[in-house]
Amino acid sequence: MNKLIDSISEKLLPVAGKLGQNRYLLVIRDAFMLAFPLTMFGSLIVVINNLPFFSDELKGTLGSLFGNGQNATMSIMAIFVSFGIGYYLSQSYKEDPVFGGAIALSSFLIVTPFTMFTEAGEEIGGVLTTARLGAQGMFVAMIASFIAAEIYVRLTKSGLTIKMPEQVPSAVARSFSAVIPAIITLGSFTLLNAFVNAVMNTNLHDLIFTTVQQPLTALGSGLPATLVAIFFVQILWFFGLHGQVIVNSVMDPIWNTLMLDNLEAFEAGETLPHIVTKPFIEIYTVGMGGSGMTLIVVIMMAFVMKSRQLKDVGRLALAPGLFNVNEPVTFGMPIVLNATILIPWVLAPIAVTSFNYAMMSAGIFPIPTGVAVPWTMPLFFNGALATNSLMGGVLQLIDVVIVGIIWFPFLKALDKANLRDDIAVSSTVAETE
Repeated sequence: MNKLIDSISEKLLPVAGKLGQNRYLLVIRDAFMLAFPLTMFGSLIVVINNLPFFSDELKGTLGSLFGNGQNATMSIMAIFVSFGIGYYLSQSYKEDPVFGGAIALSSFLIVTPFTMFTEAGEEIGGVLTTARLGAQGMFVAMIASFIAAEIYVRLTKSGLTIKMPEQVPSAVARSFSAVIPAIITLGSFTLLNAFVNAVMNTNLHDLIFTTVQQPLTALGSGLPATLVAIFFVQILWFFGLHGQVIVNSVMDPIWNTLMLDNLEAFEAGETLPHIVTKPFIEIYTVGMGGSGMTLIVVIMMAFVMKSRQLKDVGRLALAPGLFNVNEPVTFGMPIVLNATILIPWVLAPIAVTSFNYAMMSAGIFPIPTGVAVPWTMPLFFNGALATNSLMGGVLQLIDVVIVGIIWFPFLKALDKANLRDDIAVSSTVAETE
């Protein structure tokens, strides 16, 4: 086993390290985190407006009164992601991030259709719909923003800027410095938009949605790809790397897009299209005690196991574990590089995710609605909020039992080994005295 771990470590860690430091993946992570507080607020509005014990009439009234709280946050998430990508990518190159963000956002809007069609097929101009600024426009926003920010940065670094005298105020000088890069970047996107409209008889949104976004989201919403992602999260954590940061930076664009799809369907009273979304990943993995679903593991360590080490670590990790913080058990047990518990550490999340997918697919338990729930929300409550049903929390309780069954024999073996060590230490101390 140790040879296998060493072999995996030699091959996996360099790749994981490069992914963890990749400029573009870090920018994606930071851009989505920029939208996180706004997403939380929008989710809170959705939860309040759609409490299950409210009548349809009351829900409609609340939607008309408070609906803009969601429309101005979650429904236009692509805007915040677009600005965030331009901002953080420019910042990573040590160029003015505010202008990078503004140019990236403007470039995204240039390729966004300002039209909509009524049910009768009539085209209305001068309208920017939330559909283009939410799930449907997410990948366009990301691609356009990365390209726009790169063009802006390279033009700025090349010196193609207007230099102002030193006595000119800084804000004015920075504005003039960005003029030429902005004109060239936005002009390029204007020509691109004209080409796609005139020659291809479509728009960039629909083109990317059908050729890029739909295939990727279809792949990411399936169980096999989800299990692969979870497997790598657990393996990376086993070697001491933050699995969520590395894997989520790759998968978040897909999972967040799927989340927004579900939210739109939920708001419209339609069938939820996806099981796997960002809330599904968070609530039914991290939301049960942290990475590896370790809340029940901590409870068993604190109150069932007999060795002093496991008891002490379990009791220390119990309070943080209730709020899904499990670093005390990850590094205190330790889980990192502990071959004894590698199997349950990897197997439990995969088994539970497969079980949950099957239960939701069969309609036995509800699917997450697309509402984003803070990852520190305790078990059961986060499941109920994410699914708008108490049954979402009940499913988590079943998951906890499954995790406990998988972990128990391995914990027991580790407990026995620790007890033998405790006895040996006690004997040595007694002989010394």
